[in-house]
Amino acid sequence: MLKTLRVIVILAALGTLVSCASTEKNSNTPEGAFAIAEEYDKSERYEEAIRRYTEVKNKFPYSNFATKAELAIADVYYKQESYAEAQVSYQMFKELHPTVPNSDYVQFRIGMSYYNQLPSTIDRDLTLANDTILNLSDLIKKYPNSEFVAEAKEKRTAAIRMLAEKEEYIADFYFKRKIFDSALGRYEGLYNNYRGLGFDAKALSRATISAQKIGDTAKAKKYEAVLARDFPGSRELKDAEKELE
Repeated sequence: MLKTLRVIVILAALGTLVSCASTEKNSNTPEGAFAIAEEYDKSERYEEAIRRYTEVKNKFPYSNFATKAELAIADVYYKQESYAEAQVSYQMFKELHPTVPNSDYVQFRIGMSYYNQLPSTIDRDLTLANDTILNLSDLIKKYPNSEFVAEAKEKRTAAIRMLAEKEEYIADFYFKRKIFDSALGRYEGLYNNYRGLGFDAKALSRATISAQKIGDTAKAKKYEAVLARDFPGSRELKDAEKELE
């Protein structure tokens, strides 16, 4: 009798578990529909996961699972390296839900979505570098204690360096072809906008030489003085001084 009672209790417990499981996976409830989408997500069936998360949004628009699904869709795009789609999705989520607790994460992923679209070489369009810098700077300013700040600073610096290298590339192009008026403007921009990244000595030296070449002796001497002050004894200073002799 006791043994039979135990079996009944166990079966009842199992029945409850099965019932709970079936409820969780019931696509007619927000919890179940979201759980189904998550399963596809975790198994890396991303296209189906996006479709299922979208169903959660459409079928249960007033559920908190609809909000979770919106963010999950952005995350899926990010996982499958569809960074343009991820950026748009995160941006829409930010606009619709500006006060969610994980706003720093959303802002970070917007910046990183831009960053991951940057070309591998500087001779291509770097417009997205400015968007990267803007969005990662926004994170750093608004959420200084966020766990994502350290990586945001690292990637922001990398994006700034790419822009500096592009400016150097263009400046060198003009300098080598002896188009010194254009070279001067680019080296001035390199020094004024990207100071402290390792380009200062070269920019000052080439700006000095370029200014002297176009007959702007006053500007040449100004840059040579800064170069002598900040980089005494450097090869760049010697090159500039030789031009002014």
